[in-house]
Amino acid sequence: MESRGPPRVKNKAAAPVQISAEQLLREAVDRQELPLQAPTTRFEDLEELHEYQGRKRREFENYVRRSRTSLKPWAQYAQFELEQKELARARSVFERALDVLPNSVPLWIKYIEAEIKTRNISHARNLLDRAVTRLPRVDKLWYKYLYVEEMLGNVTGTRQIFDRWLKWEPAEEIWNAYIRLEKRYNEYERARDIFRSYTIVHPFPRTWIKWAKFEEEFGTSDLVREVFQTAVESLGDQYVDEKLFVSYARYEAKLKEYDRARAIYKFGLDNLPRARSMLLHKEYTTFEKQFGDREGIEDIVVSKRRRQYEEQVQENPKNYDAWFDWARLEETTGDAGPIRDVYEKAVAQIPPAQEKRLWRRYIFLWLFYAVWEETDAKNPDRARQIYDTCLGLIPHTKFTFAKVWLQKAMFEVRQGQLTAARKTLGRAIGMTPKDRLFKGYIELEKKLFEFQRCRMLYEKHIVYNPANCGTWIQWAELERGLDDLHRARAIFEMGINQPVLDMPEVLWKAYIDFEEEEGEFERTRELYERLLERTDHPKVWISYAQFEINIPEEADDTGDEPDEEQPVSDAAKSRARKVFERAHDSFRSKKLKAERVALLNAWLAFEKTHGSEEDMAKIQRQMPRRTKKKRRLEDGSFEEYVDYVFPADDQQAKNAMNLLAMAQAWKKTGGTVAAAPPIDADAATGTAASSGSSHGDDDDDDDRD
Repeated sequence: MESRGPPRVKNKAAAPVQISAEQLLREAVDRQELPLQAPTTRFEDLEELHEYQGRKRREFENYVRRSRTSLKPWAQYAQFELEQKELARARSVFERALDVLPNSVPLWIKYIEAEIKTRNISHARNLLDRAVTRLPRVDKLWYKYLYVEEMLGNVTGTRQIFDRWLKWEPAEEIWNAYIRLEKRYNEYERARDIFRSYTIVHPFPRTWIKWAKFEEEFGTSDLVREVFQTAVESLGDQYVDEKLFVSYARYEAKLKEYDRARAIYKFGLDNLPRARSMLLHKEYTTFEKQFGDREGIEDIVVSKRRRQYEEQVQENPKNYDAWFDWARLEETTGDAGPIRDVYEKAVAQIPPAQEKRLWRRYIFLWLFYAVWEETDAKNPDRARQIYDTCLGLIPHTKFTFAKVWLQKAMFEVRQGQLTAARKTLGRAIGMTPKDRLFKGYIELEKKLFEFQRCRMLYEKHIVYNPANCGTWIQWAELERGLDDLHRARAIFEMGINQPVLDMPEVLWKAYIDFEEEEGEFERTRELYERLLERTDHPKVWISYAQFEINIPEEADDTGDEPDEEQPVSDAAKSRARKVFERAHDSFRSKKLKAERVALLNAWLAFEKTHGSEEDMAKIQRQMPRRTKKKRRLEDGSFEEYVDYVFPADDQQAKNAMNLLAMAQAWKKTGGTVAAAPPIDADAATGTAASSGSSHGDDDDDDDRD
């Protein structure tokens, strides 16, 4: 026979009426006439029953033989025997199952519940005792045992079971259940005994808090305080928690013992690190806002910030800014002990290396410490000792701090010890001379009107650093103030003749201003001429011209100081123009274009103020135009730069080009070229200048290279 495959479906289209699975189920339930029931077996006589029981027992025996280690066949076998009222056979099945599965908790529970349902309480107790002995870490068996005993009214037996269980040091829930048992029967003293053992086995703050709440509900306030105090002592700093202090303080606040609560908060904040006391800080702040005053709130803020600074310096002891902030915080409290303690801890953090950059912040700790001892603590002896210790700590052979020497000297002056102040500054100059030390020492002697000492110090300062122009100027000003012009002039002369100066222009300006203010105009003019021999800067020429403008004719002849309201004379204008002309010729000959432009701008401003329209036009014709050019760099690239083209220079270039063209034409014609008309240089210059004068002051650029 040929095998046929599955029938083929000819029409695969969807049915016209679609029925869902949900609809089928609903129809099946609606059409069900009788509820589903397990089939029942009817027996006509006892022989049929025994035959049925024997057949079922053989089936179960085969079942448990095949699945010996499985709980299901044993449970079904035992349940069958219980249904047949064969309790002895059911016990036999359970015992056989326990031999195979002695650690199966569900098996023990089924066995125990079977005994309880059949009202065999003694047998159930024995089973429970065997179960908890076999499996002491299974909480379900213990709870079952306790439930049975308590339901039978055997409270003493229940306590005994709890005592047996607690010897295994179970979880906290078991201890709480035992305490609830004693509370149900009003055995509060027994509950206290349980709490004592409870806190030993589980020494956690939450355990003590539960005990305190128990005493708050069933005990007295003294017992509550005793529990909290014992908890703080027992837990120590390592295991104590902020929640314990919060609960204790809240209890005291509830009793309106605000001072006690405040003391508890402060004790907790002082003994707990910042990371473990955030909630305590918050609760303390809320407490002070509710029951405290302004001082209390300020105390908690100070305490909070103090803890922050403590943690910062613990993480990085060399964080001197944190030490500064901590010291200032303690100074606001006004308590000398903590302030001095913070400063002592701070100055003990010596920088790790002898590098001045590492010592700059550290040295201010000593200065602030000394100032506090002097001003706030009113202890000058200790302040002097701090200064001496600081000076002894600084490695003066590598670097020093002039501020420390000067502060020490000023301290001695405030104490009336002028000799000690002079010795301090003299020692500083002898060990590590610095410009600031000399300046501070001289200022001190000036205030004491010891001008002879000032002269000696200036001499030593000049020997130490002859290039310091400020020293020369200050020394000359001192002599001028003492009306010793000859000495002041000699000092200026010595200063400008030094081969090396840090700011020579400042010294020359001071010397020139000195002579001008003294009315020595010839000397001033001579100084300008000497200065121009050394430098050719446009500012010098402009200053020279301004000087000539400010000297009227009468002052130039008589040597008297000019009158400020007197108009500028023509002679002064003429001298100033000569200075500008000299400067212009000098820059033009040296081809200094930028300097020449700066000079022309100053000259034009001068003519706008003191000259005529013709003088201004003359300068305008000399103003250059700006052009952009390119130049090659060393790496082969090009860069743009701004260049200035002056009309006079441009006209000279054009004249040179014209002469060259004429020479070439003459050469081509064999020397018979007719003479060209003479070139008017002034007219050509004026034309060229007028064409470029409009570009003198604006910023328009010519793009020609």
